[in-house]
Formats: sequence, C-alpha cells, structure tokens
Amino acid sequence: MQAFYSLLIIPFLYLLSLLPLRILYMLSDGLYFILFYLVRYRRKVVRENICDSFPDKNKEWINDITKKYYRHLADLVVENIKLLSISREDIKKRCTYENMDLIDGFLAEKKSLVFVMGHHGNWEWANPAFTLHSAYKTNVIYRPLSNKYFDALFVRMRSRFGGKPLPAGNVMREMLSEKDTTSVTVFIADQTPSPADACWVNFLGRPTAVYEGTEKIARKFNYPVIFAEMKKIKRGFYSIRFNMIAANPAGTADKEITTLHTTLLEKEIRIQPEIWLWSHRRWKHAPPVK
Repeated sequence: MQAFYSLLIIPFLYLLSLLPLRILYMLSDGLYFILFYLVRYRRKVVRENICDSFPDKNKEWINDITKKYYRHLADLVVENIKLLSISREDIKKRCTYENMDLIDGFLAEKKSLVFVMGHHGNWEWANPAFTLHSAYKTNVIYRPLSNKYFDALFVRMRSRFGGKPLPAGNVMREMLSEKDTTSVTVFIADQTPSPADACWVNFLGRPTAVYEGTEKIARKFNYPVIFAEMKKIKRGFYSIRFNMIAANPAGTADKEITTLHTTLLEKEIRIQPEIWLWSHRRWKHAPPVK
C-alpha cells in the first residue's frame, strides 16, 4: 500500500514542480490558510516555542511572528517541490552567497571544510545552490526517511546539481574514505538528540540539547568549521553569508565549537525569527539532574 500511494503522489509532485514559482506561491497562500486556520498544524508547539524564546515580546508581536512563520512554512513546501525541476540558472539567482572569497581561499589551499547551519531560511535550496557557486565537492548529511520511495525522491532532489547526500549513520566512514578529496561536509545542527548523547548549551534563553557530531568530526579531521548564516531577502530569494568558527578545530576546547555555532544560530534567529523551524519540538528533553 505504501508503494501504491507513493508511486501515485511522486509523479504528481514532479508535474507540480513544472509550474512557475509565481503560480506555486498562489498555491502556497492557500496552503497557509489550511495549515494555520483549518488544520492548525502544531499551533500549540509553535506558539509555546516562540513565547518561551521571546518572553519580553507582547501578544501582538507573537501573533505576527506566528502567522509569518506559517506563511514561510507554506512557501518552503512549494519551494522544495520546485527543487525537483528548477533550473541551474534560477536556483543560482535565487540563492546567493555574499563572501565566497573566504571559501575560495580554502579551496586554493585544497582544504576540506565543515559547514554548519540551522533550519533557518531554506536549507534545502542552500546546499544545491552552493554546488553551483563553488568548485567544492559537497556532502550533505541527512536522516533517511522511513518511506523508501520518498527517501529516494529527497536524495534525488538534494543531488541534482552534484551534491552527495550522506546518511547520518555513514558519515564517519564516508569521510574517512574521502579524506584525500577536497570537500565540504554540511551539518544541519539544530535537531534534537537524546539527552544521553547531547551537549547542553544555552540557546534562546534555556538549556538546550545539541548534537556534538559537528564538533567531534571537525576536531578529528581538523577541518575548518564555518557557520552558514541564511537570510530571506524576499519571497523566493535567499542570501548566505559565511562566518568563521574555527580555523584549527583540533586546537579548540571541548564544547567550544558547539557553543559558537549555537550562539550564531541564535543570533540569526533573533534577526529573522519568522523563518526558523518553530514547529519542531526542540525542547522536549530536560537537562539531566546533577
């Protein structure tokens, strides 16, 4: 049954992706109404997350950001459908990089890099666009979906312009096998680990569990770590700026890299809060009692 429904839906999504974005954004407006007013998709989670992260803001501000978030979430859905067929020229125009000179300098030295970013803006567009702006070989870490048909669809989307999706469980093995290749490995580092595997840092005003994988791998290979800060310029247009976190990770202290990239993520969220993934249950775990 899973195969039947998947093989019906996937061709429909591809055909939908052939529509111009201006038409897809009209569909997004309708999807916003459904998500926010009819289905009320995770409304309680979103509102609690925003309220707890901005306790100094009034009700009007909270309501405004909440509605803007759902509009952005609807846009993400259609933009990522469009990724199935978007042209190289279009995504390169819509997702730009401000300071590629920093990256080009490392490329000239044939140094592999670790990128870290959050679910802010459109992370699905950021990585394929980077392969068009740079000569680096790009690996993007992801968690496979339980539905093998949709998992294959997402792998196809993420690899259209040359990027290589890496299942999270295979990261270390793949990086060891490619240690002589100049590459960028991209970590989306704001998901929620189990408390036993977490590094606890302060994030948006409260103790938060963060994966240490980015830091551990960067220190093991001594690959420079760079935070990719993403902002939304206007509907359908994004810009990414790179921030150096650690040029020599092997020489950093425990938790230093994790704390730095979490701090940078919080900074960008405070600048554009409506484009972070507030519907994720980010604070479902409490820190261990000492």
